Amino acid sequence: MDIVVIIIIAATCIFSYMGFNNTALFEKYKFNVGAIANRKEYVRLISSAFLHADFMHLFFNMLSLYFFQGVVISFFGEIGFLILYFGSMILGNLFSLQIYKKQPWYSAIGASGAVSGIIFASIAMAPNEISVNFLPGWLFGTLYFGYSVYMMLNPKQWDNLGHAAHLGGAFFGLVYST
Repeated sequence: MDIVVIIIIAATCIFSYMGFNNTALFEKYKFNVGAIANRKEYVRLISSAFLHADFMHLFFNMLSLYFFQGVVISFFGEIGFLILYFGSMILGNLFSLQIYKKQPWYSAIGASGAVSGIIFASIAMAPNEISVNFLPGWLFGTLYFGYSVYMMLNPKQWDNLGHAAHLGGAFFGLVYST
């Protein structure tokens, strides 16, 4: 695994753990439509990707990043990987901001937008070479996309996961990789 990916995973784990134990930090840096749109707290477009709801959410995102990062690193190198990762993160959160602009209460956390960009770029570049739990990468991507659309269209106030960010990140990943 590349050092850039190790640093991202380590930073995400550390910041998420800090957020698990510090509600003020969690509230200050999570994605929140009202805070971004009304108070111009744009740092949340990035900081929210380093916070996670719980250990399972963190584990799944970092495991997905681990599985799919190799293709992106080999095709684009470290700089290309970083452009893709942070571009997907930011576009995913901007898409969420647009989708939920009339819901100032809407909040989300997680690296899902960034990871979705990595996943979909990997699938676009090597659709038959990647598998997750014996599912071909293209099938995993299709299921993941369907789940994200469903959850985005049926938001729950208690669900802090960035389902719209999945789609925005996936879009950036597909465009970047083609």
